[in-house]
Amino acid sequence: MIVLIDNYDSFTWNLWHFLSDLGAGVKTVRNDALGVDDIMAMQPSGIVLSPGPATPDKAGICMDVIRHASGQIPILGVCLGHQAIGAAFGGQITRIDPPVHGKLSFITHTGQSIFSGCDDRFAVSRYHSLIVDAASLPDCLDVIASTDAGIIMGLQHKTHPTFGVQFHPESIASENGYRILANFLQKTGLDNPSGNDHIATLESQLLNLSQTHPEHIHD
Repeated sequence: MIVLIDNYDSFTWNLWHFLSDLGAGVKTVRNDALGVDDIMAMQPSGIVLSPGPATPDKAGICMDVIRHASGQIPILGVCLGHQAIGAAFGGQITRIDPPVHGKLSFITHTGQSIFSGCDDRFAVSRYHSLIVDAASLPDCLDVIASTDAGIIMGLQHKTHPTFGVQFHPESIASENGYRILANFLQKTGLDNPSGNDHIATLESQLLNLSQTHPEHIHD
């Protein structure tokens, strides 16, 4: 079972649907509904931290969950969840000017871990005004994806299965979203979730849908 911590954001339900489409059982809990011990008592195979409108220090139990569970349970943070991972390990969170809302950016990545099997360079959907500051990144975290301008779009702990993505893989406008989430689910023990053919079908369906809701590339 995946525990999805909801930071009071509508994208949480997109994440729920994407993870469910890939064959995962998902239990959603609000970020202020339970304590860390309650989350651990559920014995989840993985934890996903949703996007949200707040800052990491106001994201309920998220940072405490990261500090307690990282290294024991695979964790994926999305947008605010990604920032919470950076902050939990000592990174600084700074504002980006101008904010990026509903824009597409191309990213490049290492091709490893949650980006395994993804296109070398692809477009992702961004909705954020905060970023993990690259200059303050702690030694325990590696950058695994970034924009052409060098803004961090993906993080991974050096020794723990803890990952963050600043963009929204669960957006219809992001490419390779199902693949990224499937790669994370493999880290939780769900081997080859739904199968490669099904993932390709899901991505194709999403592409068709995204063409009716175009977004613009942000340099």
